[in-house]
Amino acid sequence: MTTDAFTAPQTEQDEQSLREDLAAAYRLLALFDMTDLVYTHLSVRLPGPGHTFLVNPYGLLFEEITASSLVVVDAEGLPKQATSWPVNPAGFVIHSAVHRSRPDAACVMHTHTLAGMTVAAQQHGILPLNQINVEFHGRVGFHAYEGIAADDNLSERERLVRDLGDNIGLILQNHGLLTVGQSVAQAFYRTYYLEQACRIQIAAQSTGAPLHLPSEDKLLRTRAQFENDPDQGQLVWRALRRKLDREQPDYIR
Repeated sequence: MTTDAFTAPQTEQDEQSLREDLAAAYRLLALFDMTDLVYTHLSVRLPGPGHTFLVNPYGLLFEEITASSLVVVDAEGLPKQATSWPVNPAGFVIHSAVHRSRPDAACVMHTHTLAGMTVAAQQHGILPLNQINVEFHGRVGFHAYEGIAADDNLSERERLVRDLGDNIGLILQNHGLLTVGQSVAQAFYRTYYLEQACRIQIAAQSTGAPLHLPSEDKLLRTRAQFENDPDQGQLVWRALRRKLDREQPDYIR
């Protein structure tokens, strides 16, 4: 399929195009050094009746993932297709909770990056230190650390959903970051720039110089400008798909 055309919202995409988008997102996280070896997951809801999703096979590096290697799982993270690779149901716990509670969260991305985990170790979350950070002002929830997410801890799922609320992202305290989107393109855009916001924050804090925070009215005005942009990451996504088409064309295999 051509990747220069507009990437349709998730509800208009068939399974193959979703596979290609999600495989692209995995490759891009590897390209931008945002992986944790074989750990963490990106998932996308498949169209049709029931609750089925695409997720990575457990054990593959993100740079190895292709469209055909992605596995269809149910809401519990159990495979719904024949696969030669294992799937980690416990790793899907967070995704399952979000997908079930947020119909608009077609795609969920969870990362363990150095910058994201560093900010997750702080008590104040994302600081509005730069225009990039301002896009997330008041739009990122905070979930207190409860240990490794386990599939038998249903009560944590409820608290995680509560803490995410209607936000576009979530800081998992002492753990990492999570973002949601109506499409893979939108979720990746949010993941990339939330990561950039964390990197900017750490860099600014490391200088030891006093930090300047814009006034609340300027923060809200700027955030509204981001929210009213009709592009929502599509321009970036098309460019990144073209890059992968040139440099890693096997991702759609």
